[in-house]
Amino acid sequence: MLSMNKPTALLISTTLLGLPTLLWANIKAEDIRATINATGGIVLKSTDANIHAQTALKQFYLQREFRPAWAKGNVRSNIQPMLTAIDQASQQGLEPDDYHRQALNRAVSNNDAMAIELLATDAYLTLAAHIIGGRLNPETFEPDWTAAKREKDLVKHLQTALDKNAVTNSLKELEPDAPAYQILKQVLASYQQASRSGGWDPIPAGKSIKPGESDPRVVLLRKRLRATGLLTDDAVTAAEQYDQQLEAAVLAFQKRSGLDADGVVGNLTLRNLNVSSQERINQIRANMERWRWLPENLGERHIRVNIADYRLEAREKGKVERIHDIIVGRTYRKTPVFSDHIAYIVFNPWWETPPRLARQDKLPLFRNNPETVKELGFEVLDKSGKPVSPDTINWAAYDTSNFPYRLRQRPGPLNALGQVKIMFPNKHNVYLHDTPSRELFLKSERAFSSGCVRVADTLALAEWLLKDTPGWSRERINNVTNSGKEARVNLNQKVPVHILYFTTVTEPDQSIRFVNDIYDRDRRLISALTRP
Repeated sequence: MLSMNKPTALLISTTLLGLPTLLWANIKAEDIRATINATGGIVLKSTDANIHAQTALKQFYLQREFRPAWAKGNVRSNIQPMLTAIDQASQQGLEPDDYHRQALNRAVSNNDAMAIELLATDAYLTLAAHIIGGRLNPETFEPDWTAAKREKDLVKHLQTALDKNAVTNSLKELEPDAPAYQILKQVLASYQQASRSGGWDPIPAGKSIKPGESDPRVVLLRKRLRATGLLTDDAVTAAEQYDQQLEAAVLAFQKRSGLDADGVVGNLTLRNLNVSSQERINQIRANMERWRWLPENLGERHIRVNIADYRLEAREKGKVERIHDIIVGRTYRKTPVFSDHIAYIVFNPWWETPPRLARQDKLPLFRNNPETVKELGFEVLDKSGKPVSPDTINWAAYDTSNFPYRLRQRPGPLNALGQVKIMFPNKHNVYLHDTPSRELFLKSERAFSSGCVRVADTLALAEWLLKDTPGWSRERINNVTNSGKEARVNLNQKVPVHILYFTTVTEPDQSIRFVNDIYDRDRRLISALTRP
């Protein structure tokens, strides 16, 4: 037993769950005050660990008048919920070692009650901050990020958790309330279990495996689909026949992977089957982090755009009321990720061509054939805004460095914005709009725009947005668009719009789909999440 005359005292008893059981301890408030206020910052020499949430930790102990929160009475009983919560961080796609798991083990082994006290507090405050707002700063990965953060007084939240003996549950309360996050959490658990079991063996390449056929690789195919829960244990047999039960599982896998669901295991399906469990775990982790960046409430009625999925959803009261295919920015003109509010709609819009597009896209076209200026319905304006006859312009005299004119395109069948543009004024000059090139919506990958989001069936979306704006029935919308004249309509109430980037997508049946990382954004995010 340690001397009771020392400021810190511990009694070590038998081993529980691999760690000594700390029966009791006594740390004086003045010792905690001295450690926290020490010159050079908080130093815990016995654990080799750094305090992450120094400001919040100091505030927590100041409000407690520096009384211990964990290292008092039965320390093992006090600290066990925090150790459990740290272990459960992996369920959030976070790393337990980022929250002092090993350092706390060392503190217990070293009988260091002060380290136990401060590390447990720091672990809670850091983990809580990461669950409620993300482990990483979204602006580091999405410079145009504007979504409001979820916020909470975490010092008060910890004190309440300790008072109620509800440390673990209090952290669960901080998770995003979005159903998609909880679905990803469940799917992550299944992939983590598969990884702990050794993942799966790659299925060799070969000819396509079709329903009704026999192939030795069918045995591996069954095991692979069982590993992620798409087949039950009793369906995993040594049979080489591709039966109906296996076909249903393959169809579900193809849907999950964003592939054409035809039941045929061809090269593309095989390539997705052979993606390792760890790669899928990392992809899910990246998208859970993106959910943690978002505000709790995206708006009772809002528009949600997923760039990577080429999909727009109109949502109200938690339900998807409309789904629209979209076209997004090319890889060298990426659509930015940000949030704003839709304020008005323009029918039969003129297209005020952005200067960059005028110089880089239209000028080369007009230099090659000046007649296309009139054929495409463009007007040319000088710096003062006065129209200039295109016939008087020597197009060959200009390049991207000295082009002095503004361009705008009249309403009509060739107008780049089609019949509708949906406006949420922002610094990126990005908005939703129709397009005359509607055949592009038939393609599975649709990164063709210059940054704006082109929407299929935009008139129907406009009708949905104008539902609460008196006098704007579908009949009136049709009459206005048929007139060919530009008309602006202010929404009676602005509608939030969130332009997002998710490479795992949840469906109403609680299944998920993996979609292509078209802008190659997952890799950098995953790399940052896996760094200590």
